[in-house]
Amino acid sequence: MFKPKPIDTSSVKLSDDLMELKELIAKNVHNVWALQRINEGWTYGKKKDSDLKQTPHLVPYEELPESEKEYDRNTAYETLKLIIKLGYRIEK
Repeated sequence: MFKPKPIDTSSVKLSDDLMELKELIAKNVHNVWALQRINEGWTYGKKKDSDLKQTPHLVPYEELPESEKEYDRNTAYETLKLIIKLGYRIEK
């Protein structure tokens, strides 16, 4: 059985600038996901139906339920923390 072992980033604290970047990345993550789904033939539907390739999440990021936004935010957050943990710097 697969046991995920992500790198521990709990000691990493992000600056205010990177916390703002987190939201931009989260929005982009959603847009990349949505574009991929559309390219695979998925369309908007009121409920997810894999057979019909329909999902209610093919909407602009701002219209997503908060729970879905949190999933994208967490992906962005953990990715930024990993970058810092590995010794990289993010500069504007």
